[in-house]
Amino acid sequence: MSERLLTVNELHVSYGKVEALFGASLVVDRGTIVSVIGPNGAGKSTLLNALMGVLPSRGTVVFNGRDMAKITIENRVTQGLCLVPETRELFAQMTVEDNLMLGAFTRYRKGDKGIRASLLEIFKLFPRLEQRRTQFAGSLSGGERQMLALGRALMSKPTLLMLDEPSLGLAPLIVKEILHTISDLRSTGVSILLIEQNARAALQISDYGYVLENGEIALEGPSAELADNPRVIESYLGIGGGDR
Repeated sequence: MSERLLTVNELHVSYGKVEALFGASLVVDRGTIVSVIGPNGAGKSTLLNALMGVLPSRGTVVFNGRDMAKITIENRVTQGLCLVPETRELFAQMTVEDNLMLGAFTRYRKGDKGIRASLLEIFKLFPRLEQRRTQFAGSLSGGERQMLALGRALMSKPTLLMLDEPSLGLAPLIVKEILHTISDLRSTGVSILLIEQNARAALQISDYGYVLENGEIALEGPSAELADNPRVIESYLGIGGGDR
């Protein structure tokens, strides 16, 4: 039986008087990939930012058995929660290697001796980053920047990796490569919560899925079942969804 890693219950997020999330509830089991799909403006990024502690929220978030209500962003990272935002937020004037090393900052402060070994693991996962380790991050292509953002997040040794639109703005072949890598991460013990507008691709690599519409969970179920759901097909997997 799967072990529950993340439990979100009745999460509400407001921007001033405008409520962006209305009682969203979801779970992520250890060792799984869970996807959240939905249209622009549905509240998908808001959800991840609230879970990371970037946005204030009401409701319950329990991660790895611990209530996150009073846990700072830095301590959430220390405990194994990590977010790769849609904007990637790389340091353009720093090298690829320095960006990666920054991802291990909380481990460095704890005196972790395995950081260099982790760097080599990232280079094995993304050979192109090793080839460009001395280049400035700002000189990389879009696909390479996404690889760097993923690599930097993995340097923190996350238990749960939250990804916000990892395929955004990338060429179809690069999208396929990135999503294949995300799928492979499951075998390393990392659980993943994936926000993705490319619904077809998200449901192909995830175990369970949620459909977020207008700030509320409209549908949920095993990804294969959602992919066969007529409403999901019509709204997200039709011609507009497109194969990638």
